[in-house]
Amino acid sequence: MELLAPAGDFSCLVAAVQNGADAVYLGGRAFSARTAANAFAGDDLRRAVDYAHVRGAKVYLALNTLVRDGELGAFCDLAAEAYRTGVDALIVQDVGGAAQIRRDLPGMRLHASTQMTVRDMAGVKQAEALGFARTVLARELSKEAISAIAANTDSELEVFAHGALYMRYARQCLTSSMIGGRSGNRGGC
Repeated sequence: MELLAPAGDFSCLVAAVQNGADAVYLGGRAFSARTAANAFAGDDLRRAVDYAHVRGAKVYLALNTLVRDGELGAFCDLAAEAYRTGVDALIVQDVGGAAQIRRDLPGMRLHASTQMTVRDMAGVKQAEALGFARTVLARELSKEAISAIAANTDSELEVFAHGALYMRYARQCLTSSMIGGRSGNRGGC
């Protein structure tokens, strides 16, 4: 079992690591559903990775928004920067982006984001086939559903033990984009 905590900025990262988190996840300067959090990039990302690694914690970078065709190059550049910096895994939603990362950076570990809305064994098997090392299950799953999936796979699974309460299915929040032009799948919910 791994205790994973969000780190919206460097002070949150320090607090999480100093209070026992085995890993932290944070957002990059782009392509993160955590646009309200401070972005980690360049020297800030390196400082975060160094701080966590010295203390035995892992760092996962969320590149978990949908990527438009014209953005794929920038998306892959950010993934390559994270790889060179020593980020332990990328949390990804976009299947095309994940495939490109797999081709460009075969050593980069990928986690299937909760935004992929994986809620059954078929979804876990598909994530495995796409090269994801871990699947973050949809937040609305019951304990019984999570247990049934876990009993039938050797894949790494991640679940949210605490977090926002959603009045919708995990990361399929289209209402905000229709009403206010702010898509949760693009980090603006």
